[in-house]
Amino acid sequence: MALLSIREVCRRAPVIPVIVIDDLDKAVPLAEALVAGGLPALEVTLRTRVALQAIRAIADAVEGAVVGVGTLRTADDVKASIDAGARFGVSPGFTDAVIDAAEAEGLSMLPGVATPSEAMRAADRGFEILKFFPAEANGGVPVLKAWASPLAGLQFCPTGGVNEKNAKDYLNLSNVICVGGSWVTPKDVIEIGDWARVANLASDASGLQTL
Repeated sequence: MALLSIREVCRRAPVIPVIVIDDLDKAVPLAEALVAGGLPALEVTLRTRVALQAIRAIADAVEGAVVGVGTLRTADDVKASIDAGARFGVSPGFTDAVIDAAEAEGLSMLPGVATPSEAMRAADRGFEILKFFPAEANGGVPVLKAWASPLAGLQFCPTGGVNEKNAKDYLNLSNVICVGGSWVTPKDVIEIGDWARVANLASDASGLQTL
């Protein structure tokens, strides 16, 4: 599958689901429900032993899914994720090792930043779209609003504490291109396999709009 630019990924929908998959059998139906609800860009986090297998399963079986990998922390993570079929990468922070590996492999990245200095450093490396993480713990909407002028030209995908109650507040900011969140994939709903509920949550989230 062709890799995509981060801008293309973030423009697919206003919300990128942040997914933790413990049961490999749940990966494909979960992804199908999210895509059916209008959220095609999916971030599968490397937080479980089946994460890479889940990425491969989704990439192979779910039409319309743009599956990416989250929680990239090492160069080895980058290589393994591409081999599994990931089309973009997300990292909780910004390190030369991860960015260099992604560039070498041609993997588009959404690296995490939490301060203006980190954002400026990422901009120096050519990044225009960054993950603001953890968003709520780092000041949330007021911080991003304050960054808009001094960090003009940069756009953000806030993740961490973003939910159905505050997502619209973030999306109303001029420097927010989309948000990331796990509220569309509740653990209890996944455990019982209520895919209709997931699709409904995704549909509600896909109806949100950026400015």
